[in-house]
Amino acid sequence: MTTAGTPKRGLRGFFSRLASPQSEIEAQMLREDAEQTGATPIASCGGRRRFCVAGTLRTVTLRPRGGAPALEAELYDGSDVIDLVWLGRRRIAGIEPGRIVKAEGLVSVQDGRKVMFNPRYELRPGS
Repeated sequence: MTTAGTPKRGLRGFFSRLASPQSEIEAQMLREDAEQTGATPIASCGGRRRFCVAGTLRTVTLRPRGGAPALEAELYDGSDVIDLVWLGRRRIAGIEPGRIVKAEGLVSVQDGRKVMFNPRYELRPGS
C-alpha cells in the first residue's frame, strides 16, 4: 500500500498482494468498499455519537435481552467489528451471515465492544 492508503498498482502491487495473506486482502477490500459508500471505519467510531458504518455480517444470532428477543449481528468492515442489535426482533429478512450491510445509528460501548441498537440499515448488493 502507498502512504495515502490506496493499493499499489503495477507489478510491485501485484507481488505485494500475492505475498499478503488472504484475510489481509479481504480486509483491505472491505475497507475500500466501506469508504466508497461514505461510511466511517468502525475503528474510528467512538461511543455516544451517531455513525454510518458498512461491512459484511459475520454472525447473526438470536439472544434474549431482559426477557425480550433481540437479533444480534456482528458487522466487520476490515478495520474492526460492531454489534448491530435489533431489540424485540427474532428475525429480519436479508439479515444473514455474509450479507453486505450499511447501518446508521448511535454507537455505544458495552463490555468493551462497540454496539449499535436498532440501527437503520440498508442491504447492499453482493460483489
